[in-house]
Amino acid sequence: MTSMAWGFHLPALVARFLPSTVSVRSSRIFLSRYTNSQMGRDNIKLMDTKTRANFRLCNVAGYKTDLLEIHAQNPAFHVLFIPGNPGVVSFYTDFLESLYELLGGGASVTAIAHVSHTEKNWEHGRLFSLQEQIEHKLNFVEQELEGVEVPIVLVGHSIGAYISMEMFKRSPDKVRYCVFLYPFLAVNTKSSTQSLIRKISASPLICAVLSSIAGMVPIWTSKFLVTKTLGKLWSSSAVDALCTHVLQYHSMRNVLFMAMTEFKELSKTPDWDFIREKRGQIAFLFGFDDHWGPLHLFEEISKQVPDAVLAVERQGHSHTFSCTEAGSLWVAQHVASLIKNHMLKSISR
Repeated sequence: MTSMAWGFHLPALVARFLPSTVSVRSSRIFLSRYTNSQMGRDNIKLMDTKTRANFRLCNVAGYKTDLLEIHAQNPAFHVLFIPGNPGVVSFYTDFLESLYELLGGGASVTAIAHVSHTEKNWEHGRLFSLQEQIEHKLNFVEQELEGVEVPIVLVGHSIGAYISMEMFKRSPDKVRYCVFLYPFLAVNTKSSTQSLIRKISASPLICAVLSSIAGMVPIWTSKFLVTKTLGKLWSSSAVDALCTHVLQYHSMRNVLFMAMTEFKELSKTPDWDFIREKRGQIAFLFGFDDHWGPLHLFEEISKQVPDAVLAVERQGHSHTFSCTEAGSLWVAQHVASLIKNHMLKSISR
């Protein structure tokens, strides 16, 4: 449970739970005066005709899977987004739609949810580990994107960055580029929050109790409470995602179970050899105050891979960037800039 949920801080545990100037013009967007140090309402404006992401329920290797998609008419590449934990794609609606627009409609964009991080209990209470979620994403690429002739760009948030890196290892010919957002790549032993979550996720009894509490509250009640506490900070899509998908017994059990397996897997040292080998195809964005992707990991990457593409977001959007429209827009701009720069370099070679 690395990404959103624990960052939510809805009472103690039900909420993880609870640089350059760029100018882009296209038929759908107008981008002006953007810099990495300044981003406000006047820096970027998306027209009211913004293309909306479509929801699709897909069967991936026998598991019902939520997708958010925007298909370009003639894409140059395909962006595949891997969420954090909870792996609910509707948390990222604003981010995905902004990213599509900022890429000028030149790329298709797909976000794939984690198995059983869903509104309905499709898998009848089965719990899925981190490794099973990785296999699920690889199965999706093989099933849905095998016939796609354009290259794939992976964008991963939090534990989604780790999943993306594992996908890159196993499908190096299909993946052109990776962007890791607020990446959770190693357990942060200095974080008291992670220590607490690790203990909770390791207890089946506590997980069952917390999940039962989350599942007992009617959706209309949780929406009222969340709107009163977070409504002025969070977007409506993020509030809906939390109440309809995360605050369900089966979802919370899977969020916590996946978290337990994350802590086991990420106790290992990051694969520095792979990161060094692929450094020209990987970019990292860290947050200023983020225990999932702490700055000491940023410094370690700088030492291990001196020419790595690294940046720190200091605008205050934080690990839960996708829960606000401003955060979604800022990070989408950063990602779009990275992708465009990489693609331009690839063409010039």
